[in-house]
Amino acid sequence: MIQGIEVIDTRRLLGPLAAIMLLAALLFALQASGLAFWQGLFVNLGIFIILVVSLNLANGFTGVFSLGHIGFMALGAYGAAILTLPLREKKLYLPDLPAWLASIHLDQRIGAFPIGFLLATLLAAALVALLALLVGMVLMRLSGHFVAVATLGFLIIVRVVLVNADTFTRGSRTFSNVTPYTNLWWVWSWAVLALYVVWRLKFSPYGRAMFAQREDRAAAQAIGIAVMPPRLLAFVVSAFFTAVAGSLFGHFLGSFSPATFYFDLTFRVVTMLVVGGMGSVSGSVLGAIFVIGISEALRRTEDVTQFFGISQIVLAVIFLLVIIFRREGLLGQREIPLDRLFVRGGEAASQQSAVSSQQSHR
Repeated sequence: MIQGIEVIDTRRLLGPLAAIMLLAALLFALQASGLAFWQGLFVNLGIFIILVVSLNLANGFTGVFSLGHIGFMALGAYGAAILTLPLREKKLYLPDLPAWLASIHLDQRIGAFPIGFLLATLLAAALVALLALLVGMVLMRLSGHFVAVATLGFLIIVRVVLVNADTFTRGSRTFSNVTPYTNLWWVWSWAVLALYVVWRLKFSPYGRAMFAQREDRAAAQAIGIAVMPPRLLAFVVSAFFTAVAGSLFGHFLGSFSPATFYFDLTFRVVTMLVVGGMGSVSGSVLGAIFVIGISEALRRTEDVTQFFGISQIVLAVIFLLVIIFRREGLLGQREIPLDRLFVRGGEAASQQSAVSSQQSHR
């Protein structure tokens, strides 16, 4: 009986593996096609999936609605960009950097693999996660509109710091000369990792604690669930992957400014989250695909009709309609069961009954 259960569990892995293989085949085809537009579109899609699933972890799982996550993205972009600047360009471009930072240049490669970019991304994301830990120890004690306003204040503070830290960021001027390391494989490798980590967290004891205190904080505390640890874990892990997305975004654009990481990007990511479903990892993916698809179609309409700005208007209308008529989004808290694609219902039921039988014998 146990052997049968192990076989079924192995077959449950075939669904996710098939999805990853299909994604890899698509990426190979895009890379071989040489179609720069579609490659750029899929790079943007992967980055937004990382952003939405990260925000979902902080907002959808815990119910603590954060409006400041794009601030973590900005810090990740600037931090990784400074670290990957070659020494010569850093001396010319940022001549007033402190000596300890001016001597760091993570532009090394092992063959064709940019190991320096990976290290810079991890280091920037780790520092941002540490900042999120310190900020979250204060902000995660709040709830409702209080935490939304507080995190929005954090976003404004980050922007003000970036504008005034001219020595490090060139202030409000464009930060350019960033090596374009980001490609399809970098983005989607991180996207798959982010989805896997958030998925595992959702179905872990920490995830159950997150959803319990989201639904009823007082009831969760009454049965012994601590509110602060799961909230803080979600906030820190979310900030880490948001900073990774910032590094990928910065090394894809090649140049950016503090204005890049502000309300427009915040609104777009929140729209994707609400449309897909707060609390659903699958919904984060569907929300990003839906909003980017609509935006691209409307952008082409703008070029034809010369009615510029229609994409923002339509996205705002969609956002309002979802909030009014389908507050749970496309999926709510439900997930697309990839792990059941190769398992028939009867086998799943047999597995459950076998597990229950073993537990009863014990």
